[in-house]
Amino acid sequence: MYGKATLSLVFVLLLLFSYSIFMGTVDFRSYFLPMLQSPAGARPLCARNPPLRVYMYDLPRRFNVGMLNRRNPDQTPVTGRDWPPWPKNSGLKRQHSVEYWMMGSLLYEGDGAEEREAVRVSDPEIADIFFVPFFSSLSFNTHGHVMTDPDTEKDHQLQIDLLKFLRQSKYWQRSGGRDHVIPMTHPNAFRFLREQVNASIQIVVDFGRHPRTMSNISKDVMAPYVHVVDSFTDDDTTEPFESRTTLLFFRGRTYRKDEGIVRVKLAKILAGYDDVHYERSVATGENIKVSSRGMRSSKFCLHPAGDTPSSCRLFDAIVSHCVPVIVSDQIELPFEDEIDYAQFSIFFSFEEALKPGYMVNELRKFPKERWLEMWKRLKNISHHYEFQYPPNKEDAVNMLWRQVKHKLPGVKLAVRRSQRLKVPDWWRRRR
Repeated sequence: MYGKATLSLVFVLLLLFSYSIFMGTVDFRSYFLPMLQSPAGARPLCARNPPLRVYMYDLPRRFNVGMLNRRNPDQTPVTGRDWPPWPKNSGLKRQHSVEYWMMGSLLYEGDGAEEREAVRVSDPEIADIFFVPFFSSLSFNTHGHVMTDPDTEKDHQLQIDLLKFLRQSKYWQRSGGRDHVIPMTHPNAFRFLREQVNASIQIVVDFGRHPRTMSNISKDVMAPYVHVVDSFTDDDTTEPFESRTTLLFFRGRTYRKDEGIVRVKLAKILAGYDDVHYERSVATGENIKVSSRGMRSSKFCLHPAGDTPSSCRLFDAIVSHCVPVIVSDQIELPFEDEIDYAQFSIFFSFEEALKPGYMVNELRKFPKERWLEMWKRLKNISHHYEFQYPPNKEDAVNMLWRQVKHKLPGVKLAVRRSQRLKVPDWWRRRR
């Protein structure tokens, strides 16, 4: 009797379940396809969403790639078919080349099979965001990085001409520039007229030289520097901890401004240790190769603040799979809403780092097992810091476009409020 009742109940349940699948009220695929498609424990950083629709202005080449080859008089907007490679002899200009890789990602046509976070659209009416392809960092480095050079006027004039162009755009007027993206990764990029594009989404590497009213984490996107050392692509040693014989490595400029004065103090604190390499150096092609070898043979790589809180050295360490030791109290980090730096980096405050013996002692007793976990994590996440053309899934450019996408809700709110408010920012006047 009980057996018949049980069979009847099972039959009814199966009938209901089948009916639900047929009617579409149960998503059968959502239960089983993830288990079939993904290996255990593996998941993408972010769920796949429709790509960001980006309208890119057609600017004459003098605003962008024309600075890579100033002998070429052609001023027609560059296309994917004549996109020039980044010059190999560019030296330190490469670390501020985020603008080049972002523009290239929009020009790349591809075959339609690759996953992309942003695609270029030809109709501005359907765009989510507007990209301004002005190489502001390269302009500073090319037209007056000495600050007193007469060529500085060329950088100034480009900014004047660009603002004139943008103010004639109805899309700039419509939003006040809030839905426009402008890369400015050099601390002195766009230095003459930066406050006039204050409302835009700026792609920056830190906020070291800018007041909160100009750049801030709520509206701007933090980018990594483009690393200048070669990526460690064959780091497959069986004993990585033992093979890296240097405990702590630093090679670079020691005389810096602002918080960067910590570098001079660290030189004194870290002197006299056999397993610590702290050397003053300038960035030449040969010195970069020497630094790369040093990072690959060290367990920890020191990243002290420079002229601004961040520097390229952090990202050189990441692609060298050398655990970063960060000494910069005001540093902001790229992709931090998706990547937990504590899983592969160590942080010391200025006060801790300048306490004699403290930092070295802490690193010497750092557990081997924990270091190996960090080393493995560096190998797994370093591709997020690669700038390349064509762009690849989850590389630095796609990560940046995803960060821009995260800013869209705030942009839409700001634009709609600005269009309806009779008294702008009335809440700031409340007592």
